[in-house]
Amino acid sequence: MTSGKSGAPPEHHHRHRDVTGGWLRPAVFGAMDGLVSNFALIAGVAGGQANQQVILLAGLAGLAAGAFSMAAGEYISVASQSELAEAEIEVERLELARHPVAEERELAETFEARGVDAATAAEVARQLSRDPDEALEVHTREELGVTPGDLPSPVLAAGSSFLSFAVGAVLPVLPYLLGASSLLPAAIVAALGLFGAGALVSRITSRPWWFGGVRQLLFGAAAAALTYGVGSLIGSNGL
Repeated sequence: MTSGKSGAPPEHHHRHRDVTGGWLRPAVFGAMDGLVSNFALIAGVAGGQANQQVILLAGLAGLAAGAFSMAAGEYISVASQSELAEAEIEVERLELARHPVAEERELAETFEARGVDAATAAEVARQLSRDPDEALEVHTREELGVTPGDLPSPVLAAGSSFLSFAVGAVLPVLPYLLGASSLLPAAIVAALGLFGAGALVSRITSRPWWFGGVRQLLFGAAAAALTYGVGSLIGSNGL
């Protein structure tokens, strides 16, 4: 015998992919940024007929400068955003303390605007407003799109940006660290890295993995070709 109500429709469950990209998107894009920018830098220096030591120095300097720049920029950006959010959360906290009735009505109107009937919206707003912390969380989420106590960490953002950029930037430098004397080994490593990173990004898109890989490879190759051409032009003119 089967359990449950006869003729009841079967339960249907489905899951969505993380459309924000989660940690994967910033990590992969940070690595791609490091890979493209540092390989383009190395290609430009190599195009100017620089020797192995100069190219290696340029690659290591580009890695360090880019990673620290990315980390500093990400820290300032996230910290400023968090400070602004905290200031607005405090404004909402004061409003709830000073004008609780008006804030409760405002919350009810928010639910009504989403299609809830007036009586139900008022009752839900009343029940949520009984707990100040719950009321603050609902108001800030509805009005600001943030949740108190769940703001991004500037330190974590800076650290992850530094590491992801450094991982990408070190790839084209590796052949020179291992003794390579021409651009070809670095180009091969960079091409593999670009294709792999682009294919990995396809996990958060609807594109096939090969499309993402080829697209990223073409963009990286175009950047390297441009800087190599500039380096060759400057080197040939003895500037």
